[in-house]
Formats: sequence, structure tokens, C-alpha cells
Amino acid sequence: MENKGSFAENYSGSLLISHPRLLDPNFRRTVVLLSAHSREDGAVGVILNRPTNKVLGEIEDEFAFGSLARVPIYLGGPVASNQILLVAWTWSKEESSFKLFFGIDPDRASELMHNPHATVRAFQGYSGWTGGQLEVELERDSWIVSQANSRFVNDLDGYLLWKKMVADLGPKYTLEALSPEDPSFN
Repeated sequence: MENKGSFAENYSGSLLISHPRLLDPNFRRTVVLLSAHSREDGAVGVILNRPTNKVLGEIEDEFAFGSLARVPIYLGGPVASNQILLVAWTWSKEESSFKLFFGIDPDRASELMHNPHATVRAFQGYSGWTGGQLEVELERDSWIVSQANSRFVNDLDGYLLWKKMVADLGPKYTLEALSPEDPSFN
């Protein structure tokens, strides 16, 4: 699952799992779904495991009575946190394929709500890196790259997602994943 790989790689559609020792409060214990990545242009994604415990219908009048009213909202990242971004994905078990719909319009999101294999989420803001910035963070072991898989799709449950993803990386990370956020409470 872990992949440091060549920095010429394109990580679009991958998951960035924050290393257990990453202390940046914007990304501590997060899993980021990357929508776009290139060394030259940078990367864009959303944090998957910071639920706001609100739904679109509660905060946006235009969605209050429509098919998107019950779509959960997550904090997507520190960039443009006053904007709502609609994101959806599907996982085909038969084909073991993942398809991402990033920054879609409400009509497309409503269509996808009728697909039993689709997950639709709303995000306040997004996460972004300038050209080369993510590569530097990968060299510093701030992130672990993982491919999107059925476990991610089935286990998207907020705060526990990071712990599950890190524990899946193997024994080397399991102890750190299970430790409390603040070791003084241990």
C-alpha cells in the first residue's frame, strides 16, 4: 500500500495519509483524496476525515429541500474554506476501479445520488500544494501515498478513517496510529 515511488509519478486519484509524526494542525491525522497532481502545477485534494456533523440542507438554502439536502459536509482543507465543493466517487468491485468526480455541479451530484455505488460529499474548502511542494513533503516523510481501494470506500467514517488507514500500513505504523493524539493523556 505504501508508495514513495518516483516523483515523476502522478498521484491524482490517490490518498495521502499524514504520517503519524506530522504535527501541522491543518493536516495532523488526516487522509487527503487527491484530485489532481503534477510536479509542475502542484496538487489539489480534500481532507476526507474531518466531518462537520452538518449537512448541505442546514447551511445552504438552495439545497434545503432538494436531493442534496442530506449530503454530509466535511472540512476539505485550509484553502477557500468559505466555499462548498461537491465531490463524488464510485468503486466498482468487479473491475476494482475507482472513479472520481471532483468539483461537480449540483445537477451532476444529484444524478450520482441515484447511483447505488456512488458516494457524494460536500467539502468546505480544499487542500492545495504549489508545484514541487508535495514532492518536498513526501521526501520529508510527511505523507504516505496509498491507492484508493474498497476499504477506503467502505470505511469512510470520519475520524477513525486515519487510524484504520495507518494501521493497514503494517506494524511499523500501528503503534503510532493507536496512540492518543496528546501523549500526556496516555
